[in-house]
Amino acid sequence: MSNASGKVFVLTGPSGVGKGTVVSELLQKVDNIYLSISATTRQRRESEKEGIHYFFKTKDEFQRMITANEFLEYAEFAGDYYGSPKFSINNYLSCGKDVLLEIELQGAKQIKEKCTDAILIFLAPPSFEALEERLIKRNTESIEKVKIRLKKAKEEMKEVNLFHYLVVNDSLNEAVDNVIGIIRAERCRIK
Repeated sequence: MSNASGKVFVLTGPSGVGKGTVVSELLQKVDNIYLSISATTRQRRESEKEGIHYFFKTKDEFQRMITANEFLEYAEFAGDYYGSPKFSINNYLSCGKDVLLEIELQGAKQIKEKCTDAILIFLAPPSFEALEERLIKRNTESIEKVKIRLKKAKEEMKEVNLFHYLVVNDSLNEAVDNVIGIIRAERCRIK
């Protein structure tokens, strides 16, 4: 007896909490799970590659995709759009493969409504001060953008009860192990 269709796992948390790092470690350690690549209108960072980290779109291109109903979820955050294209997600699921979405809170709420069997995991910082320090240290944005992200993080932390699981990213190895434990448990779940 095998699961004909894969599961959707959603990992959400404030900007700077370490979602990308946790996902990177997790993908090396867990078989049969694929990362959904989001589309975004934000500027590409030096280390990022088209089609690997994101699909970089103009605002007009993104708007056309919204109009054509090509996203499972999408959200506007800090002046830029982010969205999960349906096509590749549905392909993986129909082949019995699990899909991991690393997305913002707005998107996670949309997934919860549209995909009721999705497993939602909230990745939290050990403290707000630790999050502020991480955002400043990564030095990828202006102080103004960091302030916007911190304000948004305070709001996001209030919505943790919408999720099935909470993982605190105090120790990277422990956070990764906890997320892997959730994936393994959900794969074994009967109903």
